[in-house]
Amino acid sequence: MDIPYPSSVPLEETSLTARLLERGVNMPHPMSVFVDEDVNVERIAPGVVLHPGTRLEGGRLSIGPGCVIGGETPATVVDCQLGHDVALKGGFFKESVFLDESACGSGAHVRPGCLLEEEANIAHTVGLKQTILFPFVTLGSLINFCDVLMAGGTSRKDHSEVGSSFIHFNFTPHADKATASMFGDVPRGVLLDQPPIFLGGQGGVVGPCSADFGTVLAAGGILREDMEEAGHLYRAGDAGGFRHQAYTPGRIRDPAGKLRANLRFLGNLHALDVWYRSFRRVRMAADPYRQRCWEGALEVISSAKEERVRQLDKWIGLLGEDAVAIRAQWAQAGGRMRDVLLSPEPDEALQDLAGRPGEGDSSVPGSVQRLGASEKNLVFSRLNAQVEAVVCLFKPFN
Repeated sequence: MDIPYPSSVPLEETSLTARLLERGVNMPHPMSVFVDEDVNVERIAPGVVLHPGTRLEGGRLSIGPGCVIGGETPATVVDCQLGHDVALKGGFFKESVFLDESACGSGAHVRPGCLLEEEANIAHTVGLKQTILFPFVTLGSLINFCDVLMAGGTSRKDHSEVGSSFIHFNFTPHADKATASMFGDVPRGVLLDQPPIFLGGQGGVVGPCSADFGTVLAAGGILREDMEEAGHLYRAGDAGGFRHQAYTPGRIRDPAGKLRANLRFLGNLHALDVWYRSFRRVRMAADPYRQRCWEGALEVISSAKEERVRQLDKWIGLLGEDAVAIRAQWAQAGGRMRDVLLSPEPDEALQDLAGRPGEGDSSVPGSVQRLGASEKNLVFSRLNAQVEAVVCLFKPFN
């Protein structure tokens, strides 16, 4: 008995797959593409390519023009928003946002709360969660990089990079995840004029950690401190070997330093929220797919704030008697901080700046890179003020 090849089996005219084909979506092997019934086909742009093994789910899913899904291996995309010319080459992607020309290699595992801005890209077999990558940031392969914000660089030829087999250690023996690390910052990072950050392969960072623009971590090192000196190389000792010391499980070292890192991370998330509600809102509103990406990005940033506050609140509850002052201050300031984080307001000066007509590239990176020195100073000062508005709520660090 002859069994028909799947591609020769006619699709039901009312199926979502058939409707996508009618809409102009390109499916080389439509019978191998699964489209869940909650997907809105009007949110999938004509010309999108869905390779065999693609699985689409979620009523909030939006895929913009020029996107290619599953180009290397099967891909599952759930409730994500994609801008223009995004390539998700294979893996699992859920409740995250991918702006124009961002790309993910095969084997990706992108869990909720991620935002990859324009031309950010990751190679094969990379795990992300609650991760924000600014334009042009590049991650190599075989990386775990959860609970991180990374900026730096000016173009695809001059970008912050993480080497292969790198890991961000974001979980402690006492179940503490108040460990978000920040490489660069929002007020300077959004201007796309800072030197890149380089984290060498086969290495790692123990969160929470911060790094200034222009810093380099040599390959093979595990960093346990901030990289604060721009233009400096940080590396493990040449002698090799391991040092050991007494260790008390559950004892939290340097609580003030960890708290300071978390407050600054929250302040930068707040600044990024204002940036999206102001400059990016104006620049992304004209195109429906970019508009949906903008909406999704706001949700990602909001969820990132909630996650960081939740983890910080849990961690403060673990502090012992030697941190009574920190716990008392958090009891007073925590509520006020939540109010600030939950009620971001657009910045009129940044909105006006975004609305000025310009020639050439109309994308957000193109618009930013045309800004003059005084305009960049304006952006920095307005966003840095947002960071400090959060940090200053905690009195020990005023």
